Amino acid sequence: MATLGDRTVIRKSDTGTGRTGVWLVGARGSVATTAVAGCAALAAGLHEPLGMITETAVFEGCRLPSIGSLVFGGHDIAEVSLCKRAEELVASGVLPHTLPGAIYRELAEADAAVRPGGPAPDDRRSDEELIADFAEDICAFVREKGLARAVVVNVASTEPILDPARKRLPVSALYAAAALRAGSPYVNFTPSTGLHHPALAEAAAASGLPYAGRDGKTGQTLLRSVLAPMFRQRALLVRAWSGTNLLGGGDGAVLAHPGAAAAKNAGKARVLADTLADVPDGRVHIDNVPALGDWKTAWDHVVFDGFLGTRMIMQALWQGCDSALAAPLVLDLARLTAAAHAAGLSGPLAELAFFFKDPEPGAPGGLADQWRALLAFAEQLRGAT
Repeated sequence: MATLGDRTVIRKSDTGTGRTGVWLVGARGSVATTAVAGCAALAAGLHEPLGMITETAVFEGCRLPSIGSLVFGGHDIAEVSLCKRAEELVASGVLPHTLPGAIYRELAEADAAVRPGGPAPDDRRSDEELIADFAEDICAFVREKGLARAVVVNVASTEPILDPARKRLPVSALYAAAALRAGSPYVNFTPSTGLHHPALAEAAAASGLPYAGRDGKTGQTLLRSVLAPMFRQRALLVRAWSGTNLLGGGDGAVLAHPGAAAAKNAGKARVLADTLADVPDGRVHIDNVPALGDWKTAWDHVVFDGFLGTRMIMQALWQGCDSALAAPLVLDLARLTAAAHAAGLSGPLAELAFFFKDPEPGAPGGLADQWRALLAFAEQLRGAT
């Protein structure tokens, strides 16, 4: 047994060899479809890997699974196929119009590996039965595809904040528990509870698996994680920080629910709490604008005091396509978590905070500090023997 940084290496495996599964919870959603389509396009040399940091020189020699070795499957309650969903994303301007036809086979293969999620409204299965069924789906995927491992990535719709009185596990926690039971590393790209449920703490600690999360940082919070440290480092006093998000598509509809919006905003607020001396006044509002589809607009209004108490204002506007921003991060996280698993790492991967609004405890809040931690993690992976 050897050590890797401050972690214990409990096994050595085949990082960089064989095929790696990516099991997507919410496998027929916009983010999942864009990730599957994008991976196929990159493997075929049809597009450059823009937005994927694991394809930059910084990560050379980290023995990550290659883009072409990734195999996709997942769970979803939706019945629309990945091929059809890709066509819809073309119509909304997310995917290039020629792409679905060029990668039809890859989309169809991934869609054939999608299993019914749940629970459905009339589902009579207990939590234990659901976990067992979901875990068997993941294990069967690994066996049938001949994979070295499968990383489970939650890209499903946001759940409302956990109700303490609820006796049953939330759906995201059922999938997370299934990942543990299947021996699969886990990534929570959503603000949902997932592996953070108290009932799963003991199982997660005993699993020997690496896991990371939560809530992918793609737009407004990405910008906040850059700007908030700037104000602190320049000794400027932030009095108020307010924001608005306009978005459509499935996310817009889900986040129109107050409980889901509260779960989303908790991560957005954390970066300010982690990087500023005091949490400023202000809230983030989320408005559903169906006409925007998969596109979103985020606006920030910052009130701050400078020298001699001079009151000043900064405003920032961010417009982008959420699926195109999120998909490369999903692929990055799947590759990095797979490499960590193969290197024998276990427990929360705080080094991957760069990707998340609400990262694992102990992670820095500013993007520059998170980047340095990620670079150190890359060096650890290079040195794993």
